[in-house]
Amino acid sequence: MPYPDRFYPVVDSVAWLARLTKLGVGTVQLRAKNLDDTAANALVRDALKVTYGTPTKLVVNDYWKAAIDCGAQHLHLGQEDLATADVAAIRKAALTLGISTHDEDELDNALMHRPDYIALGPIFETTLKKMRFAPQGTERITAWKLVIGDIPLVAIGGIKLEHASEIFAAGANSIAVVSDVTMNADPDARVRAWLGHYSEAA
Repeated sequence: MPYPDRFYPVVDSVAWLARLTKLGVGTVQLRAKNLDDTAANALVRDALKVTYGTPTKLVVNDYWKAAIDCGAQHLHLGQEDLATADVAAIRKAALTLGISTHDEDELDNALMHRPDYIALGPIFETTLKKMRFAPQGTERITAWKLVIGDIPLVAIGGIKLEHASEIFAAGANSIAVVSDVTMNADPDARVRAWLGHYSEAA
């Protein structure tokens, strides 16, 4: 399977991770904020237990030290965390590395670290967190893909299943989804619909 998968949920708890793993989701990012080192290590250990022996790939958001210490395989960093991360140690631990970008300067910075994928967002308006950047729109997806070439491009921010065909057509390789799953009235059905779309688009 590709990495990251075309459908790429981002969740904030091990409970959500377990739910998605049981549904057969291929790549899930665990994004829990403001944890100290002890709590981060406990979170990553618990998450790895959930995904062990399953096809689901766990992507640890931000906590690169915990990812290394606990033997994770995949990591995602935002620009602020990238600025303080030991990328050499991350690479030595053989972690894959995805990096968030929002403008050309951030893209240039990310590319210097030879990431395994680039994330671009927010594509559309999002209410989940206050963003410093205006919605990018689908045109920016195409522009980013022209720059990064064969590096996988992940689109994130306000994307719903109904946007998927448009997002993929613009050049994205993967769609990171948050609220369209976690705030859906029937998350399991929504995940199955995403997985069905992924199968059709693959």
